[in-house]
Amino acid sequence: MADETPIDPNASAPAPENNVPAPAPAPVDNNPLDQSDIEKLLAEVETQKTELVFDYTGERFGKDAKLNIESYDFRNPVFLTEYDLRQVRIRQEQFVHYMGARMAMFLRMDFGLKMSKLQTIDFTKFTAALPSPVAISLFKIDQLNGVGVLSISPRLAMTIVDRMLGGKGHSVHQDRYLTEIEISLLNDVVNIFLEEWCRQWADIQEMTPAIVGSENNGRFLQTASSDAPMLVLCMEGDLGDCTEEIQLAVPYYMIEPLVKKIQVNSKKYSRSQAAEKVMQWQDTYSNIKMPLYAEWTPFDVTVRDLLALREGDVLELPPAVLGQTKVRLVNSTKFKGEVGLEGERVAVKITERYDINQ
Repeated sequence: MADETPIDPNASAPAPENNVPAPAPAPVDNNPLDQSDIEKLLAEVETQKTELVFDYTGERFGKDAKLNIESYDFRNPVFLTEYDLRQVRIRQEQFVHYMGARMAMFLRMDFGLKMSKLQTIDFTKFTAALPSPVAISLFKIDQLNGVGVLSISPRLAMTIVDRMLGGKGHSVHQDRYLTEIEISLLNDVVNIFLEEWCRQWADIQEMTPAIVGSENNGRFLQTASSDAPMLVLCMEGDLGDCTEEIQLAVPYYMIEPLVKKIQVNSKKYSRSQAAEKVMQWQDTYSNIKMPLYAEWTPFDVTVRDLLALREGDVLELPPAVLGQTKVRLVNSTKFKGEVGLEGERVAVKITERYDINQ
């Protein structure tokens, strides 16, 4: 059994063999990276971002690939193509033009109306941007799903009501909620707006609008989900010395059937344009007379022999030449045929179309 020697905790450590000193600790570098190292790291990060782009098959793009990456805002998506948005804009411009004329006739006073902008925003941003108080009319269209919003500035709404009651159309300098009587009178104007808006889509869909409610504060609206995209038409109404804003907003799912029909009509139009380019036969061509020749080339002769030919001379032709007859139309050979007899007449049977490269 081995002897166990007690260890003195106060004893010093034994000296290293051969008197070799212990290595000194490495100095601590308080600044391990300089500016060039930091720039290299940033460059590597940018390279890694490029390499982490995948295509639809799951393959990763290399660092040498030229990519055009654009950010997409999922909270404010663009749900209309450039062509669809242009078609919708044209209809909204027509609506504003005709609506201004109808309002002038209805109020028997000049009524200016112009479109300030046409935009797409989500429902939350739209309601948050509405002033308070404001005259809001909620409407529904029987043929479509969803509820639309027509908002009119209270100053302009009260000026219109004042004109309907026989006033001179001067601006009403009040900032208050509309009364029940004023809302009832304003609904006549709202109906004109909705009828004219639906009329601009009559070539696509016959629609019947109806007012389903009113509100005076946009925060209380719950007609669509908070992230629902809205198509908002902003207009500027001018009556007398009063110039205020009018907005007509509909959710995308409400006008989606109309947009799809616009797309279908555009495809039909493009197909019809392509069909017009196809050459068509005109009946007037049927009565035009053109010379038609049947000919062949059996052999070659010299000019001397050709000049020596006289009436009554007989030229011997090989039998194979009958199957090599060419049918010429004016100055262009079109078909190949074979000479034969049809009753008591010599006829040519067309066998194939002539290849000009032969």
